[in-house]
Amino acid sequence: MAERRRVLFVTDLAYPARGRRYCDEDIFLTSRLRDDFDIALCHPLDAAALMDAFDVVVVRNSGPVLHYQKEYDAFREQAMVRDIRVYNPLSGRGDMAGKQYLLDLTAAGYPVIPTVDRPEDLHLLPEAGQYAVKPKAGADSIGLTFVPREQLSDLAYGDILVQPRIDFRYEVSFYYVDDAFQYALHAPDPERRWVLEPYEPTDADLAFARPFIDWNTLDHGIQRMDACRTQEGELLLVELEDLNPYLSLDLVSDRTRDAFVASMTASLHRFLDAQPRA
Repeated sequence: MAERRRVLFVTDLAYPARGRRYCDEDIFLTSRLRDDFDIALCHPLDAAALMDAFDVVVVRNSGPVLHYQKEYDAFREQAMVRDIRVYNPLSGRGDMAGKQYLLDLTAAGYPVIPTVDRPEDLHLLPEAGQYAVKPKAGADSIGLTFVPREQLSDLAYGDILVQPRIDFRYEVSFYYVDDAFQYALHAPDPERRWVLEPYEPTDADLAFARPFIDWNTLDHGIQRMDACRTQEGELLLVELEDLNPYLSLDLVSDRTRDAFVASMTASLHRFLDAQPRA
């Protein structure tokens, strides 16, 4: 019998997420992954001290890292120095690396909510009734404010992003394991972001999402891509979450949930097979 791999599953079971219960999702996931792996759960602040004893560190619902940025940066540094396998891999170009990707994708002409971070670029933004101002290191809407255009020149630039406030019909999230689409959910009411319902994406929806998954170049891992549907029917990227995306597994069918667990299990095995430790 092959030796079972050891997984350090990083989660903050007590994090008070709005409209979501992180703990339920991670209790479910670990209960199912235990069929294939030996699993221990730990708080994100304990991961660096424990990770040497495991074959892989799986970062899941660990909460916004800006609440413990110094410790998270140290974890990343030590994981690379000590050749620790981390899932998702630390090479992600989305939220894992901050919000720079919104600027990069805007400059490259991708269908993303236009984003700037310098006052001299404000003319590149379309006219809007209000503008969203968010910290580059933000997460979970922390620090998000809305201001009229006449106040944009008074902002303290350097660590903020500015976007037009989009009058959208709804938000939709696409969930992937590695580069394989798993399911989609949408929030019909723009004012209730986490009141989600199953969504059947069209071929055009998936064609919209695919270039962002390809751009991120993550061979292994879980990604959630959030987009908004404008009043004109266009999809625009809102967020590319590749650090610890909440999956809303309680809102999908048993069949979809089982398929996701099977995909994640297979992905972890492939990752471990492809990334032997020195």
